[in-house]
Amino acid sequence: MDPAGKVLIVDDDSQVRSMLCDYLSAHGFQVSQADSGGSMRIEFERTAPDIVLLDLNMPGEDGLSLARYLRERHDVGIIMVTAAGDVVDRIVGLEVGADDYIAKPFDPRELRARVKSLMRRRHGPRAGESADTSDKRRIPIGERVLDLQTHQLLQADGAEIPLTAMEFDLLRVFAEHPHEVLSRDRLLTLTRNREWEPFDRSIDIRIARLRRKIEADPDNPRVIKTIRGSGYMFLPSDVAGGSR
Repeated sequence: MDPAGKVLIVDDDSQVRSMLCDYLSAHGFQVSQADSGGSMRIEFERTAPDIVLLDLNMPGEDGLSLARYLRERHDVGIIMVTAAGDVVDRIVGLEVGADDYIAKPFDPRELRARVKSLMRRRHGPRAGESADTSDKRRIPIGERVLDLQTHQLLQADGAEIPLTAMEFDLLRVFAEHPHEVLSRDRLLTLTRNREWEPFDRSIDIRIARLRRKIEADPDNPRVIKTIRGSGYMFLPSDVAGGSR
């Protein structure tokens, strides 16, 4: 396998696909491409990519439908490509499980940086890199367990609950800062996503999705609490379970 990872470009614009394919290949990625949902499925089974770069506005099945399809069936990173300033589509993309987004027109160098960042978040340190000792711990998160070494969220019976890379990063940050009020701005800094704005709804969307995965009652959260006007706080299992 190419050490930089595998990227699948899904875009109906052949010029965009060709440009990105040439650029990412020149920087060490193994790149494949598809021009529609049907060809994406065929190429996905053939190449098993680490990350799918998914254009939002395509004829037929659009990027949101394809992102939902991928998130329900595959453990893969998803970067949505949206029109400049199209905040609504960006938010919907995050709600269906995309890990990141980039707006057209974009600088290929920015895209490569986002791909590399997502690859690191998904797979952790590369061979030869030192891992922090905290990444060898298993942290109780409500009735779940977060394995910081394997990047897995596990049920009591050991079954894995799928997480996006950003969802894992958020849980890791909360686990490393229990009982601490974390503002949106601090969460963005600690998860290395400073390209987002501190008042961006993306943090709230991610936490709402996480609560559906870790809370017994997501509408009455007891593990990740909202601190009105300040941010969020993680309560470890012994405290969360005994909350009044």
